[in-house]
Amino acid sequence: MTTYLEATQELGRALFMRGIEGPVVMLNLLRFREVADYSHAPELAPAEPISGAAAYDIYVEQVQPHLEASGGKLVFKGEGGQFLIGPEDERWDLAMLVEQSSLESFFAFAQMPGMNAILAHRTAALVDSRLLPLAPLA
Repeated sequence: MTTYLEATQELGRALFMRGIEGPVVMLNLLRFREVADYSHAPELAPAEPISGAAAYDIYVEQVQPHLEASGGKLVFKGEGGQFLIGPEDERWDLAMLVEQSSLESFFAFAQMPGMNAILAHRTAALVDSRLLPLAPLA
């Protein structure tokens, strides 16, 4: 099974080339690990093992000020599950809508100082994810 945790440079370039004007909303679909995996950043691991959901909560808490400083906001956060229309064997634990004021502010947010350490909690938390940029229709 292929999993997706990070954007590639090619996909980032393709997003930029879309030339989205105005706000962009990111649809996040997230599936958590039973136990967070901090093997890539052991210095950030809690003293005792925690769930992927708990590691993601740490990520959200730490990223929120940076998101707001860049002109972004969390629009919706909700518990997932199985699709009503979609693959029967596919499920997502959490869905979120995050709005950025512009594509430029999204890219600036992603490159803010200290973001790599914050993103390590996201990586520890997730077994799979999807991130779909949505542009408003005129």
